[in-house]
Amino acid sequence: MNPLRLGIIGMGNMGAVHARAVLEGKVTRVRLAAVCDRNEDKLAAFAPARAFTEAAALLSCGEVDAVIIATPHFEHTTQGIAALNAGLHVLVEKPISVHVADARRLLAAHKNPRQVFAAVFNQRTDPRYQQLRQLLRSGELGAVRRINWTITDWFRTQAYYSSGGWRATWAGEGGGVLLNQSPHQLDLWSWLFGQPALVRAFCQFGRFHNIEVEDSVTACLEYADGAQGVFSTTTGEAPGTNRLEVAADRGKVIIEGPSLKWTRTTASVAEWCATHPQGFAAPPTEQRDFAYDHTGGQHGEILQNFVNAILDGAPLIAPAAEGIHSVELANAMLYSTFVNDTVALPLDAAGYEAELKKKIAVSKFQPIPS
Repeated sequence: MNPLRLGIIGMGNMGAVHARAVLEGKVTRVRLAAVCDRNEDKLAAFAPARAFTEAAALLSCGEVDAVIIATPHFEHTTQGIAALNAGLHVLVEKPISVHVADARRLLAAHKNPRQVFAAVFNQRTDPRYQQLRQLLRSGELGAVRRINWTITDWFRTQAYYSSGGWRATWAGEGGGVLLNQSPHQLDLWSWLFGQPALVRAFCQFGRFHNIEVEDSVTACLEYADGAQGVFSTTTGEAPGTNRLEVAADRGKVIIEGPSLKWTRTTASVAEWCATHPQGFAAPPTEQRDFAYDHTGGQHGEILQNFVNAILDGAPLIAPAAEGIHSVELANAMLYSTFVNDTVALPLDAAGYEAELKKKIAVSKFQPIPS
């Protein structure tokens, strides 16, 4: 079988990571056939792949079977639609779109079930989160009561934000930490726990950096069954924390560092609470710990899975259709702050898009020179 012919649009940080993985043989049965970036100086390093400076030219060249879209966020929608309309298989970087209305437009373009359409949510390959998902799906943990995720180890300097005119602007990026760094955790939140019914968030814009978008967020989420969660993230704290704590009917799970620790109650907490005769007696517990010496295949595994899905029909780790959920959570947190109120999900996509357009109208976005 001939190798899959891959094109990559956007040769910045992540586009280059994917390209090197292919060129170094870390992903099998695929050949880097074409690369595209407006900055022609970035392309020579990926020879002999054919070089393009316009995405439309790459999409119509007839020399690729599939593309990765690794451009600034707003272009994920427009270029994703163009690639799907060109009949190509598509792997899109996170977020799949900046806002829910655009995500729906992108997903609507995926009409051919034979086209593979995936998203780069590499944290789904981490065995800690896979283990938690298994415990939740199997019912071993019982009903979730509370979720706390503190994800503050995304520290970035002002130099990072100043490295590109599109970064940290409403018109160029569509948001800050919620659209750039934390889509990984927002995707995992949805993948593990589903979508909440209500969101009340407090986003701080340019608290730690000279930027116009959010760089610090604390959000409260409530589910239809009464379960509640708190999600906190920032790019302005060091040293940061990445700690996920889940309280459920059969104990507590903590993911921090290389391990998952389950303090398991030997009885249902709900049943114990309702029937035990002593007012201060907590149910007995036992410790079950899972330690891992790796964090999964990450970006390479996502790309290999994309190739395998095209060539073999393998199930996708991260179908693009599921990418709308993390976009909705990010939008809901921002919208809650914009309107200074609790917002309900499903999100009012048109309302959020209208508010975002107001921000874009006064954005300081500076286009990248062509």
